Amino acid sequence: MEWTRLGLVFVDIVLPLLTGYLLKTHNIISRQTCGRLIQFNVVVFCTFINFISFWGLKLSASLLLLPLASILLTVVPGLIGYLFFADAFRDELDRGAYIISSMLSNIGTLSGLSAFILFGEPGFAYVQLVAAPQNCLMVAVCFPLARFFVARHDAQLAGTRLRLSVREMFFTINQIALLGMLGGVLLQSLDIPRPDILGTVFHYMVHILAWVSLLPVGYLIDLGSAGKYYGSVRNILFQRFLLVPVLFYLPFRAAFRDPVVFGSAMVCAFSPAAINAVITAQLYKLNVDLTIAGFLLTTVVYVLAVFPLLFLASRFWGFL
Repeated sequence: MEWTRLGLVFVDIVLPLLTGYLLKTHNIISRQTCGRLIQFNVVVFCTFINFISFWGLKLSASLLLLPLASILLTVVPGLIGYLFFADAFRDELDRGAYIISSMLSNIGTLSGLSAFILFGEPGFAYVQLVAAPQNCLMVAVCFPLARFFVARHDAQLAGTRLRLSVREMFFTINQIALLGMLGGVLLQSLDIPRPDILGTVFHYMVHILAWVSLLPVGYLIDLGSAGKYYGSVRNILFQRFLLVPVLFYLPFRAAFRDPVVFGSAMVCAFSPAAINAVITAQLYKLNVDLTIAGFLLTTVVYVLAVFPLLFLASRFWGFL
């Protein structure tokens, strides 16, 4: 079973990234087609998969703290990035990309796999309770925030005051995935059972979603351009792998008495920067290369150093 899960990491993460990169290097698809694929993913796939997952999501009172943890694991790093590090960037497109990279972490994929290896299927399930709300926060908070930084950049170039309505920030086609979430929550609250066939459809759609999400990210990767920003984003390593875990260790220890729930929550606290930061940057024309630099740098350090330490901690010290 573990080897099967590890195989899916290659099939659903490495392979679509590599495929997207090869499609670009061989000029098989255009950047415009890549943008359309991202839009299709955000508007259609995310809406439908949110609807199915939240319709079938049954939360007990004891597990409601995990979605709350998701909110804190998104907002707190974002505030840290904004207050202490974002001023290093003069361009609003760079600043916005950096803050989005600070906020969004790779919980659903890498943290889910890590929790599965460390704690089995329960760990994977607990991590998804943290991942699902972050996907909603991406649409409800990060998309409008990205729109704000782009508008401020445009206003600075034009030498005019920033003019951005609430409708322009929060009510666009990119926010439609929230309707899927709300529809699923409504049906769940009305005790309307989800058809079993949708559970089967969901499992297949997870793999399709991985390809639809990651293939354009692979297309956008430019190792040369991203390399210019490694020095600018290296403090994300400090945020992700030291500051955030230290800040959340005691609150999570107090909130989650079950060692598997606590361990799964801490795995989420150590999560590297997200693929969704790259997607958000491309969708709103922030600095994509900066988000790719953050994604690549934190992912490599996580795989080579952080996760092996988490593995040792869980095996020999009971996850501290």
